[in-house]
Amino acid sequence: MRIVADVLVGLTAALHVYILMLEMFLWQKGPGRRLHGFDAELARQTAPLAANQGLYNGFLAAGLVWGLVAADPTGFRAQVFFLSCVVIAGVYGTVTANRRILFAQALPGAVALAAVLAAR
Repeated sequence: MRIVADVLVGLTAALHVYILMLEMFLWQKGPGRRLHGFDAELARQTAPLAANQGLYNGFLAAGLVWGLVAADPTGFRAQVFFLSCVVIAGVYGTVTANRRILFAQALPGAVALAAVLAAR
């Protein structure tokens, strides 16, 4: 079960690296604009906000990687903390921004968190 948990944590970290790339570097390009249906002007106007969000997603990814490489109990605690942050951010984003965030962020984080706790 530990291997499954580690894989899920790694996939969650990779997802947040992808979100970082999308929000910080691809927001005004095709992938970012298509995801949200923004025209070029709206993408330009919202790019600083998106970059800030992307940076936070990078911090989540870094914390999850730290949890994978740190020895227990620190690694376990870091994984639980950062996965909890992922779930909370996903639920908040679902309520305040877009329902898709529940499935794109909160659900993967919750599944990984459940696996980490079950592997303990």
